Amino acid sequence: MSLRHILIALGDPLVELQVAPNGLEVDVRDVVIMDPDDPPDVAAGDLALLIGARGRAALPLIRAAGRAKAAAVAVKESSQALEQAATDAGVALLEVRPEVRWGHLESLAKGVLTTTTDDGEVLGDLFALAQTIATLTGGIVSIEDTASRVLAYSRSSDEVDELRRLSILGRQGPEPYLKMLREWGVYNLLRSSEEVVRIDERPELGIRRRIAVGIHAGTQPLGAIWVQEGDQPLTEQAERALLGAARVTAPHLIQQRNQPTSRFRENLLAALLTGRMDAATVAGQIGADPKKPAAVVVFALRDGEGDRSEHELRRAEMTGLISVHAAAYRRSALVSESGGRTYVLLPDLAPNAQLLNLTREIVTTARRHLHTNVQAAVGSTVSTLDEVRISRQEAERVLDAMARDLDAEVATLADVRSQVLVSEILALLQDNPRIRDPRIDALDPELAKSLLAYLDALGDVRAAADRLHVHPNTLRYRLKRIDLDLDDPLVRLVAQLQLRMR
Repeated sequence: MSLRHILIALGDPLVELQVAPNGLEVDVRDVVIMDPDDPPDVAAGDLALLIGARGRAALPLIRAAGRAKAAAVAVKESSQALEQAATDAGVALLEVRPEVRWGHLESLAKGVLTTTTDDGEVLGDLFALAQTIATLTGGIVSIEDTASRVLAYSRSSDEVDELRRLSILGRQGPEPYLKMLREWGVYNLLRSSEEVVRIDERPELGIRRRIAVGIHAGTQPLGAIWVQEGDQPLTEQAERALLGAARVTAPHLIQQRNQPTSRFRENLLAALLTGRMDAATVAGQIGADPKKPAAVVVFALRDGEGDRSEHELRRAEMTGLISVHAAAYRRSALVSESGGRTYVLLPDLAPNAQLLNLTREIVTTARRHLHTNVQAAVGSTVSTLDEVRISRQEAERVLDAMARDLDAEVATLADVRSQVLVSEILALLQDNPRIRDPRIDALDPELAKSLLAYLDALGDVRAAADRLHVHPNTLRYRLKRIDLDLDDPLVRLVAQLQLRMR
């Protein structure tokens, strides 16, 4: 993971960059402690925390980190001498806020580092998830373990209250407020139920309004998500989003407890959709009923050409956002990425389940927060989990058509069946030049556009001319220049298909 990613996640509350002679894209592989009383034990790519070494005493440790090709070193008090030493050693220098505890910083920094599977695939980290939750709720998010230690938090331009500030610094909030939470039974509720808890503001203590939810694995509590209201009220869907967020966060906390780990739930969905795993096995793993209806929804970004890394970041953010919505809708929902698309399995549905509203809500939210176009195709609801590949194939057909020539954000096959069929025929024409009429390929753009308008208007010259904003005689003149027998219905059919392909 790059140093830039870690700095963005940790942000100003904890550290501030002083120098970065090799830029911010250097890889950070681990977080280690450097103590002046011990021999340096640092390796390439390490973020070294210089504990107990201040001023000139830190100089030899910085030089040792540079010789080992560490990515960065962190100190409590920076100075011009330390910055120059770091620059000469080719290692980034971070200054840690005086009130930050080293152990807390080490824990958070390690939490930012993304876990990878044996084949190199990257798992989402808790900081990215916290940012997604903040986007959906409109608030300021902290994810904590059962001991109320902050594991990750969202970035915010809003004013944070004293409780949030102290929590990020690894310190307890005001005791009168914590006592009140205990007396209200807030902590008991978070540990024992999935209920979203509302906590009123306490201006006299500098505490703003909050909502919170417990994170669980079955009946076992894993932690909690807290959302502080910022300068604006929380969104209307904040509580529902928070419920889904808790379900998505649970596997992340389990992964942290059980390293090494793999993309288990994502792989379950991929195995089911490709037929490598039977429905009963998958259902048993996610707590779903294989005999109940299910459906697949497929999402794709349409952000055009651009920086690949930026596209991948947007796609990861979109997948996180989709996961939260899907988990709020169905606890047993599965989400996975494949081939640049995000697949969602929604099991345990009612036979007449209406998924369009859910899908439109996700697309609208994604477009608003990612500032890019998102399209989604909803597969039909099938009778049992065994048949979800039918739903997936249907959704893929619709999304393929949307990518080629269908201007829609959300669609089902029933909505756009004719457009999908024509789009698939046009794809065959595109791939097989030998079955095309060369005379139509040879038409210049003006004649091609005029002929297609005429054919779409079923031969009504005036209607086609109005669509083209030309005089009917102008259109008649253009049609006479085209070397095709337009009285032949087969010629018209081939021309219309081929021109649509253009």
